[in-house]
Amino acid sequence: MRAMILAAGRGERMKPLTDSLPKPLLEVHGKPLIVWHLEKLASCGFKEIIINIAHLGYKIPEIIGDGSKYGVNIRYSDEQNEGALESAGGIVKALPLLGNEPFLVVNGDVFCDYNFDCEFKLEGKLAHLILVPNPKHNLSGAFALKDNLVLNDADIKYTFSGIGYYSPKLFSELEYGKSALAPLLREKIKNRKVTGEVYKNMWHDIGTPQRLKNINLENINND
Repeated sequence: MRAMILAAGRGERMKPLTDSLPKPLLEVHGKPLIVWHLEKLASCGFKEIIINIAHLGYKIPEIIGDGSKYGVNIRYSDEQNEGALESAGGIVKALPLLGNEPFLVVNGDVFCDYNFDCEFKLEGKLAHLILVPNPKHNLSGAFALKDNLVLNDADIKYTFSGIGYYSPKLFSELEYGKSALAPLLREKIKNRKVTGEVYKNMWHDIGTPQRLKNINLENINND
């Protein structure tokens, strides 16, 4: 299974830190966020990784190169000319690199100890989402879960972690261009085509300078 790291976003909420660096290169405990992902993906058996780049995107290959020092092969989906295409749009552009089999996608600005599964099977579904208990900045949640099926609404909702397994068929009807992922998922959820699970261990959305500061003040164990 191939993996994609979404790394093209502008990171508006992270200003001024993202005025000079793309958000995935911001450091957590002395290491860029994206390097944590690469090392974890490699340890979980992933070999082929696609990274989309846009805002200051040239700096990412300057730092991490072709992936050989992490034991993986990295290919870049370059959105620098057109500007970030948002999550679904970025995946659509990268589909030729991702191939015809299901693939993993992880947001470049999350920090977690989730064990990525390079042998995950979608079992005929279009997507499988990793959900997490709602953090303080998103107490209302986004998706519900019942009998492993993701629902758009219920009394108890969870936050989408930014980690998901997807079939290329999920994106088959999307045209090239800017496109958000959530509306696409919600449409397929209505048709019972999306499964999920709740991950309750360490997970952080590094979305603001304060959250970055907080995680750097914590003791971590991300083996």
